[in-house]
Amino acid sequence: MELGSKTKSEEIVRSHEFATIEYHDEKTDLQLCEQSAHYLSDTDAESCAIGVEETEKLLKANAERGDKQALFLLGQLYYEEGRYVEAETVFNGIKDEDPRALYQLAVMCYDGLGTTADHVKAVEYMRRVAWWHSSDVGSIRYTALYNIGRAYMEGYGVQASDSEAERHFLLAADGGNPHACVKAQTCLGMFYSRPDTLDLKKAFYWHTEACGNGSLESQGVLGIMYLYGIGVQKDPRAALQCLREAAERGNVYAQGHLVAYYYHWKFYSKAATLAERISKYEDIGAIARRTDCLPEYISKGIATALFYHGRCLQLGRGVEQNDVSAKECFIKAAQLNPEVCKDLQMDVIYGRI
Repeated sequence: MELGSKTKSEEIVRSHEFATIEYHDEKTDLQLCEQSAHYLSDTDAESCAIGVEETEKLLKANAERGDKQALFLLGQLYYEEGRYVEAETVFNGIKDEDPRALYQLAVMCYDGLGTTADHVKAVEYMRRVAWWHSSDVGSIRYTALYNIGRAYMEGYGVQASDSEAERHFLLAADGGNPHACVKAQTCLGMFYSRPDTLDLKKAFYWHTEACGNGSLESQGVLGIMYLYGIGVQKDPRAALQCLREAAERGNVYAQGHLVAYYYHWKFYSKAATLAERISKYEDIGAIARRTDCLPEYISKGIATALFYHGRCLQLGRGVEQNDVSAKECFIKAAQLNPEVCKDLQMDVIYGRI
C-alpha cells in the first residue's frame, strides 16, 4: 500500500536544500575535545576538575617548554571559551605547521569570529588543509574537502559550480570510507536527488554508504526510498526497518513517515500514539544539533505527525474522536510547514488519508 503518490515521494527526496556552509564541524569538535581530555589526563589527572583557569595555566606552561600539542590545545581552549582574538593569535602562530590550527582559522575567518569575515580567505585556508603537504593532516582533510564542496554548492568564497561541488564531495567521501567524511556521503545522496543533478541510483548508493557509516539522516531517507521504490526496488519490509531504526535514533523526519506508515496499514493506535508524542516536540534547533539532521526536515516530520494526529482525532481512529483537538493539530501543522500540509490535504481530498 502506498502512502500517497510516487511523484510526491520523489519530491520529498529531491527537494533537499543544502544548509548554509559551516566550516566548524561537530565531529571535528569532538575529536579536538577528546584530544584535549587525553592530553590533560596524561599530564595531570585532576586538571579537568580544577577549572578553565588552571587548565589554561597548565597548557601555557607546557607550551612554553616547546610542547606543540599544548600550544594548539591552548588555542582551542580560547576558541571554546569564546576568546576568539586570543585563539586567532595562537592559531596564526602555528598555522603553517599544524593543519588543525589552519582549519580553525578557516572557521573563524568564515564566521567572522575575532576577525573580519572573509569567505574567500576561508576557502583558501580550507584548500591548504585539504592539500596539506604531509600525511599528519589526518581525517580533517576530508572535512576540509567537504566544506569546499559546500562552498561551491552555495557560492560562498568561490563561483558556484555543481561540478566542482560534486568533485570535492567525492574526494571527501573517499568511496564510502568510514574514516572519511560521512557528511559528504550523505551530501552526495542529496546531491544526486536534486532535479539538476538527478541520478537516483547514485543517490541510493551514497545514502546506503552513509547509513552504513552511521548517518542518521541517510537512514531515514533510505526508508523513504525503499517505501516508494525510488532508486531501488520497492521493499516495504526494508522501509519499515530503516524508518523504525532511524526513528529510534531520533530522526524526526523518519518518525513522521513512520506515523504515516502505521496509519495507512491501519495500525491506528500506534499511529496516534507516536504522532501525539512527536507533536510535543518544540525546540527544532536543539533536535538538529543533537541528531545532526536538517531543521527543515525536522519541521516536516513534526508537521506530518501533527497532520496525521489531527486526522486520527477527526475520524476517531486509534483515539477518541475530538474535532476541536483535530483542528488544533491541523492549524499547528500548517503553521509549522505549509508545504507538507498542502500535500497531505490533497491526499485527504483524493481519499488517500
